[in-house]
Amino acid sequence: MKPVLAIVGPTAVGKTQLSLYLAHRYHGEIISADAMQFYRGLDIGTAKIGPDEREGIPHHLIDILDPDESFSAAQYQEVVRQKISLLHDRDVLPILVGGSGLYIRSVLSDYRFEGDPRDDEKSARFAALSNEELYKELQSADPEAAAINHPNNRKRILRLLELVQTAGKERSKAAQNPYYDNVVLIGLEAPRMELYARIERRVEAMMEAGLLDEVKALHARGIRGQSVMAIGYKELYAYLEGTTSLAEALGQIKQASRRYAKRQMTWFKNQMNVEWFPSDLAHFETTMEAVCRRLDLWLKP
Repeated sequence: MKPVLAIVGPTAVGKTQLSLYLAHRYHGEIISADAMQFYRGLDIGTAKIGPDEREGIPHHLIDILDPDESFSAAQYQEVVRQKISLLHDRDVLPILVGGSGLYIRSVLSDYRFEGDPRDDEKSARFAALSNEELYKELQSADPEAAAINHPNNRKRILRLLELVQTAGKERSKAAQNPYYDNVVLIGLEAPRMELYARIERRVEAMMEAGLLDEVKALHARGIRGQSVMAIGYKELYAYLEGTTSLAEALGQIKQASRRYAKRQMTWFKNQMNVEWFPSDLAHFETTMEAVCRRLDLWLKP
């Protein structure tokens, strides 16, 4: 019955700040559940917490891959379950933090990646759709996967949709049969317009911090593929390759980030049993205190 905590929610809602506070308070270590923070060299555009910002709290699953490597939810499941076991052996609270819902669910539920039956009817319907229509299906079903895959990579999009449809069929069963017996999922949410304003400020701050130079370095190395399909990278790649202006790319990053946050919230509310807390971005201590009241009851001896 050793505990596992997960903190979820859309981008820019305050998950990192909350996770640091809780890790200090409850003797925890943080496991990233942000698929883009796995990659070395993708720092500014992924809002990756730097070593000097971690306040001495160990962070796991950050900077584990080169940007030309791939990493699946199945691999994540295996690595993180091993990590959780090691933390439990040391009586440390594992805290999963991020917005990649499928990765989190793959760890916390009794989710199987191999040998699941395909839905032939849905597969036939997918086969009749255009690339654009398929991509819209994936955006609705798994926004994190859509954000890091190109709409024209039909084979990859079809495979991801097959995984999602299998997950959907298994969702009710998985909810009744969690992999761990003692889990709490904390979600942060904020009023939409307030969140959107914060997202736009964050994008501008990333540009001021050197996001364009970061992307230029990746582009100069010839990095292509999954990692640089992330929001902020693909738009600036288009600018560097002369297909859009810098102002247009910046606008596209803001728009894509807002849409991604909306899809994240829809996904979490439809797919996972999350306890939601309002994220008061101006007075965040109020949010932290409310979360701690819940966790004090949960972790009470």
